[in-house]
Amino acid sequence: MKYTINEIAKLCNVGKSTVSRVLNKDPKVRSETREKVQRVIDRLGFQPNRSARAMRAGREPVVGVIVSKLDSGSESQTLRAILQALQVEHITPLIVESRFQAEQVRHHFQLFRKRQVNAVILFGFFPLPLEIVREWQGPLVVIARTYPNINSIYYNDEQAITCLMSELYRQGHRRIAYLGIEDSDETTGKLRTQSYLQFCRSHHILPNLTLVELSAESAYRHCAELFTQPVDALVCATGRLALGAFKFSQQSGKVFQMAYVGYNEPLQYMLPNALSFDFGYYQAGLKAVELLMRQLQGESLTEHHLISVEQS
Repeated sequence: MKYTINEIAKLCNVGKSTVSRVLNKDPKVRSETREKVQRVIDRLGFQPNRSARAMRAGREPVVGVIVSKLDSGSESQTLRAILQALQVEHITPLIVESRFQAEQVRHHFQLFRKRQVNAVILFGFFPLPLEIVREWQGPLVVIARTYPNINSIYYNDEQAITCLMSELYRQGHRRIAYLGIEDSDETTGKLRTQSYLQFCRSHHILPNLTLVELSAESAYRHCAELFTQPVDALVCATGRLALGAFKFSQQSGKVFQMAYVGYNEPLQYMLPNALSFDFGYYQAGLKAVELLMRQLQGESLTEHHLISVEQS
C-alpha cells in the first residue's frame, strides 16, 4: 500500500507539516517527535512524492523513460509522442534502454532513484516480472503490458491481425500466409499468432505460417518457407518483418498482396498498395504522459487504457 504524508501524520498524531520537516531533516523538530515519525516511516517503507514537491517548488520534474530498443521503429513513434508531450509540460526526460532484459530494468530503477527521477514510463514489450516493476515506488506507467494496480497503456494485438485478415478475406484472398514473431514475445508474437490461427479456424482457411526473430533479415531468410504452398496474400506481424518480405518478393519474383501491422514510412513509399493498420503507437505515447501527469499532480488512480487500431 502506498501512503500519503497526511496518513503518516494521522498515524503519528502530528501535523502534516511536522512529517514534512522530518522528511526534510529540519533540525528544529524535537528529537522525540522525529524518532516517533521516523519509526513509522521506516516501518511502512514510506517514500515521499518527490514529484509533487518538485512541482510545488517550481522545479522541473524529471521522468525516466525505459525503452526496449532505441532503434525500434514502433517504440520510436511512441517515444516521439512522449518527448513532445513532456516538453509541453516542461518536464525533463531521461531515456535508457532495457534491451529486453529484466535486470536492466532493475538497474535503471536504481539509477533513477540516485538521480532523484520523479516518475517513470516503462516499455514492457517482453516478459517482465511484477516484483521488479513494483520496485519503483513512484508514479509509473507501463506501455504494452498490464499489471495489477499499475497504470498501463496496452495495444489490441488480436484486433490488429483480425482487421488485416478480415480485409484480405473481403477482397477475396483465401491463401493467406502469416509471417510472425516467435512465441517468446508474448504480445507482438504470441497474441498476434493466436489471432491469425483463430481467424483461419473460424473461416476454414488452411494455416500457413512461420515464426521468426524480430528483424527484417530474419524475415527475409525465412520467407521462402511460406511459399512451399500457394500464397496470394501475406500478413506480417510488424513493418520490420514486411521489409524483409519485400526484399524476398523483389529477389524471388513472387507476387502477392502484402499486409502488416503499424505505420512504416519507407514501406508506404515502397509498397503503396500494401494494407496496413495504425497500431496507435503515437497515441499511446500521448496517453502515457497524460496518465503520468495525473499521478504527478497527486491524483491516485489505476487505469488500463486500450489503444484502438485504425486503418492507415
